[in-house]
Amino acid sequence: QVQLVESGGALVQAGGSLRLRCVNAGGTIGRYAMGWYRQAPGKQRDLVAQCTNTGNTDYAEAVKGRFTISRDDAKSTVYLQMNNLKPEGTAVYYCNANWFWGSFWGQGTQVTVSS
Repeated sequence: QVQLVESGGALVQAGGSLRLRCVNAGGTIGRYAMGWYRQAPGKQRDLVAQCTNTGNTDYAEAVKGRFTISRDDAKSTVYLQMNNLKPEGTAVYYCNANWFWGSFWGQGTQVTVSS
């Protein structure tokens, strides 16, 4: 079962850092590719970073060098370390678990970056 719960969103000044956390309260994450997406008001939901179950990572161009995704399968948790945040990063950030049999979403956590 998958029940994703995100936390860590906050109001932060431009240039600051945040660490988002997503835990699968319903079980393990070992079989899933895990990802972070974000959706700004009036815009589509876009991929920010993803990490396969073998540890391969990929990032959106806009966040490369500033964001880092990591996972701790023993804790059923995936993290997103966000450094040097920019105002355009203001959005609701969603955690996603994906595998052949389905894709699952958390409820999202708000990140607001002030200029």
